[in-house]
Amino acid sequence: MKKSGPTITRQTLRFIGLWLSVLFSIHFSAQATVAKYPFIIGNVNHLYFSKDSSAFKNLYLKMDELKYGKRSKISVVHMGGSHVQGGIWSNIFISNLQNDFKTSGGGYFAFPYKIAKTNSQPYATSFTNGKWKRCRAVGKEYCLPLGMNAMSINTNDSSNYFGAAISKNSVCRNFNVVRVYHNFNKSFEFTFSPKNNLLADRTDNEKMGYTSFRLSTSLDSVMFDLLRKDSLQKDFIVYGFSLENELSPGFYLAGLGANGATSSSYLRCADLIPQLQSLDADLMILSLGVNDTQSKSFAKDEYIEHYDSLISFAKKANPGVAIILTTTTDNYIKRKTPNKRTVQARDAMFELMERHDLAVWDLFSLMGGYKSISQWYKAGLASKDKVHFTAKGYILLGNLMFEALNTSYKNHQIK
Repeated sequence: MKKSGPTITRQTLRFIGLWLSVLFSIHFSAQATVAKYPFIIGNVNHLYFSKDSSAFKNLYLKMDELKYGKRSKISVVHMGGSHVQGGIWSNIFISNLQNDFKTSGGGYFAFPYKIAKTNSQPYATSFTNGKWKRCRAVGKEYCLPLGMNAMSINTNDSSNYFGAAISKNSVCRNFNVVRVYHNFNKSFEFTFSPKNNLLADRTDNEKMGYTSFRLSTSLDSVMFDLLRKDSLQKDFIVYGFSLENELSPGFYLAGLGANGATSSSYLRCADLIPQLQSLDADLMILSLGVNDTQSKSFAKDEYIEHYDSLISFAKKANPGVAIILTTTTDNYIKRKTPNKRTVQARDAMFELMERHDLAVWDLFSLMGGYKSISQWYKAGLASKDKVHFTAKGYILLGNLMFEALNTSYKNHQIK
C-alpha cells in the first residue's frame, strides 16, 4: 500500500520527548529535584578546591566581564567517554549558563558522529553523500592519526560533500565562523560549497590543524565539497567542526566525547595539544574513569599518571585554564557486581586536586557513593546496565553541575 504522507517514527517521538523534557527541566532547581531522591547527598554539591584557587578566581572575573559586556565569549571544554558523547549532560550545563547570563552566542565544537555512524550530541549533527570510515582511540577501530575528540573520520572517495548543522533546539542557533579540523592532504581539493549561497573568507592554519571560513552572513548549517585530484596520498581526514557565533556574546561548548574512552585514550591523540590550544579554553572539565574502573587491570597509580599527563597537556595548550575533575560515577560490572574500584578512582581525583591546584566536583559522593547507581536505576535515572544514565538522569547531572559552579561563582569564595 502506498503511504499517503510522512510518518513519525518511534525514534523521532523519543527525540521530541527528550527535547521537551530538556527545555522544561532547565528552569527547575536541581536542589528541588534532589529532594525527591533521598539517596542523593545534596549537601556535597559544591566544588572542592586546593589551597591555590587563582585559576577559578580568574575564570569568575571573566564571567563577570561576560555578564557586563566587557567580554564576548567563555569557552568550556568537557572531555569524557560515553557520558560526554551522548551530550545531554554537557548541553544542560551550558544551556543553564546561557540562560542565566541571558546570552545566546558562543557556539559548539561538533564532531561528525552521524557520519561516523554513532550516537550524536543533541546540539549539532553532520551529513554527507560519501563513504567514510570511523577511527577511535579505543578497541578494534583504533588507528592514527586522531584529533582532540579521540575520534576521526576518513574517506578516499573521488568526490563527495559533507557538512554540519546546529540543532533548532540549541540555545546558540547559528554561526558566522566555521573551522574544519582536517589533515591538509594535498591529494584532495577541499572547498566551501557554492550551495551555501554566500561568500566566505578562507584561512588555512596548518599549525593548529584547521581551515577557517568567515561567513558574509550567519548560517545554521554549512556544506563543503571534496574532490580527489590524485592518489599520491590516501584519505582525507576530518577531526571535527567548530561552529562559532561571534555576533552575539555567550558560552562556547566543546563536548569531546568518545564511547569507551579511558584516561589513556586521549593521550594517543598526536594533535591533542595544538587542537586544544585553538579552542582557547577558559574552563575544562575532565570526566574520565568509568571505562578505566570497568577493567580488572585498573590501578590507581596508573590512573593518576594518565591524568597527570592530561592535565599537563591541558595547561600547556591553554595556560591559566580552570580545570574541574569530576569523580567517577558509581557503576556496576556486567549489571550484577558493584564496582569497588570506583572508590579508588574517587580518591585519586582529590590527590590530583592537591597536586595540580584544581577543583573537584565529587559526583560519586553526590550520587550516594558506592552501590548508589542501583538507586538511580530504580528511580528511572540510570539505565539497565547500571553504568549509563537515562535522559532524565543526565539532565539532572547537568543541572547539579551547573548549580555547583554557579554557587561558587556567585559567592566568589572557596569552600
